[in-house]
Amino acid sequence: MAIKLVEQLPEQFSDDFNANKRAIEEYTNIDSKIMRNRIAGYISKILEDKKGKNETPEEN
Repeated sequence: MAIKLVEQLPEQFSDDFNANKRAIEEYTNIDSKIMRNRIAGYISKILEDKKGKNETPEEN
């Protein structure tokens, strides 16, 4: 579900957990707070990892 949300609404999600929690609450009908938080955390993690891979390492 998390990957599907990011694919469908990429501009709504970032590596910010709290912003993702609000976006999930707005764009889904998931009643469980625990499930919304898990999805928000997973989205934050995958976008943070993706962002880290896109950054070039500094040269010494």
